[in-house]
Amino acid sequence: MPVLVARHAGFCMGVKRAVDGAVKAAQEGKSIVSFGELAHNPEVIRRLNDMGISVIHEVEEARGKVVLIRSHGVAPEVTEALRRTADEVIDLTCPFVSRLHDVVARYSSGGLPVILVGQSDHPEVIGTIGYGRGKVYTVHDREQAAALPEMESALAVSQTTFPHERWEEILPVLHSRVKNLTVQDTICTATALRQNEARELAAKVDAMLVVGGLGSANTRKLYETCKGICGRTLLVERAADIPPGFANIHSESIGITAGASTPDWSLKEVVTRMTDKEQLDRQVSTEEAEKDSFMADVEATLVKIRPGQTVKGTVVQITDDEVCVNIGFKSDGLIKREDLVTEDVKLGDEIEVEVVKVNDGEGNVLLSQRNILNRKAFAELVQKHENNEYVEGVGKEVVKGGLICTVNGIRAFVPASQLSNRYVEKIGDFVGQTLKLKIIEMDEQKRRIVASRRAVVREEAAAKKAEAWARLHEGDIVHGIVRRLTDFGAFVDLGGVDGLIHVTDLSWAHVKHPSEIVSPDQEVDVKILSLDPERERIQLGLKQLQPKPWDMAPEKYPAGAVVTGKVVRITTFGAFVELEPGIDGLVHISQCATTRINKVEDAVNVGDVVNVKVLNIDPEAKRISLSIRALLEPEPAPVEEAPQPAYEDDGAEAVPVDIEAVGAALEAEAAQNETNE
Repeated sequence: MPVLVARHAGFCMGVKRAVDGAVKAAQEGKSIVSFGELAHNPEVIRRLNDMGISVIHEVEEARGKVVLIRSHGVAPEVTEALRRTADEVIDLTCPFVSRLHDVVARYSSGGLPVILVGQSDHPEVIGTIGYGRGKVYTVHDREQAAALPEMESALAVSQTTFPHERWEEILPVLHSRVKNLTVQDTICTATALRQNEARELAAKVDAMLVVGGLGSANTRKLYETCKGICGRTLLVERAADIPPGFANIHSESIGITAGASTPDWSLKEVVTRMTDKEQLDRQVSTEEAEKDSFMADVEATLVKIRPGQTVKGTVVQITDDEVCVNIGFKSDGLIKREDLVTEDVKLGDEIEVEVVKVNDGEGNVLLSQRNILNRKAFAELVQKHENNEYVEGVGKEVVKGGLICTVNGIRAFVPASQLSNRYVEKIGDFVGQTLKLKIIEMDEQKRRIVASRRAVVREEAAAKKAEAWARLHEGDIVHGIVRRLTDFGAFVDLGGVDGLIHVTDLSWAHVKHPSEIVSPDQEVDVKILSLDPERERIQLGLKQLQPKPWDMAPEKYPAGAVVTGKVVRITTFGAFVELEPGIDGLVHISQCATTRINKVEDAVNVGDVVNVKVLNIDPEAKRISLSIRALLEPEPAPVEEAPQPAYEDDGAEAVPVDIEAVGAALEAEAAQNETNE
């Protein structure tokens, strides 16, 4: 019965620092009190009390004494009150707790809210709340987090001894309640290390002992962690609490760990007790072996078997439920039908079987053929694990903390956190599904497997992304699918990586929102404008695959052509008419009507569809001069006449064209076209 002790068991740095500080102060002969229990462990409190260090709970009780502030810390106003009352204050707050206080104080200095994940009645949480300058919310599970009000911004921190896996489960819920959530992981590194080590140890042993105070929150969490993995887990404060029958000669292994507030002497006492028990068990086993020496001499003439051994035997009897096999032992072996692999087995057949139990309690040897296949299957899984290969499993049942799958007939545990990249709301959805998995932990002795689907998803995504980056080149035209739209552009899935079409690269015309051009799930061909592998950014273009409107303008709108357009905007000097998306022409105010007008709106309005005549086109400057008046006036007779003013109002007075205004209008038009591009 090996006894395995966790390396990181017992006093953490913060508690050890507090206890050592208390002992040092007591040795100086001062009248010392502790404001609240220095650590949540009766043995520690008893030892300190023997040294003359008593516990107080009210500030007034500290008058005339030296006060120790325990490792859990207190609110700043309590510290100030103690300094005013006591002769001396020795602050033994854990450095990790002090860091938590500092983070909360700095963030909330402007009155911003803080979300503190932990037990609301824990001394550390109560003390930390005092450092908040705004509203401080406390939650300790996903349900309480979901009940929080919606907030624009907040800080999320944690009690230093809070289980890290529960912290990760709560965070997604907090993100859904707070638009701008600032996250600070304030969990003590020793706490996470202690819990991970206990989890690994509990998976290896047949029974666990967790040593610590029954009122200690971190010890209780350590116990719950081990209990969830090893059903035979016991929480004790001292060796005397271990029941007599907890460990016996039939136990294969015992694991021992201890909470952060557990003193070394309590841990050593339990380890010594279990070690002595192991030696006693061995002595009893030896005595029983001597008593049975005569039977051993008799059985020496028979085949010796042990559980797990593979032997050959002859079928001597067949029933509806069992098959009896003679394996040369003092009693025949029995195989249940469900453990029989060979089909159409007959009397006299020689088959290979595995010994499951030498004695089932009634003198029978239990055998199995299926175990042989399972052992071979497990050996294959070991090989796949060593080769870092994937395996396929089928979800069978939901258990606490995850999903049980069968992989080649072998049970494997997939933790809830390893099912997906995102939080899984309903684990039961995976029951019955075939899952591609990667084995992340394996205990060959106990045939225990821990697998991950998340690792497969991440590795496949990374491989797909690497493949995509390898085949993409600047200037390539590629096919993709629009996945989502934002105000500044559209994201396109290129098969493993996403690229962005900026809103200015969607069309040659002005686009207010990407939804005017594309929609989600639409398939598009795009051009790669730039690649930035280091920042994982891809700039795409859609308009670059379309001809530039001004390249075709001279052919489509030659001087003298009559075309139809829509008035899109009006200025003091004329009206801009859209001939097609990306091409606008200017109808100067002097060309809007056959008579003189005071303002453009006297002739046309935005939204009007008008016929215009092209007076002049300059594709280099991207300018087109248009006229409505030219289509309203009759064609002049082909005779030579003296130059006439641009137009006349009622025939009374000739008004020449304002050349400077036309120039300014054309400059404005060019600027607008550049903006559209």
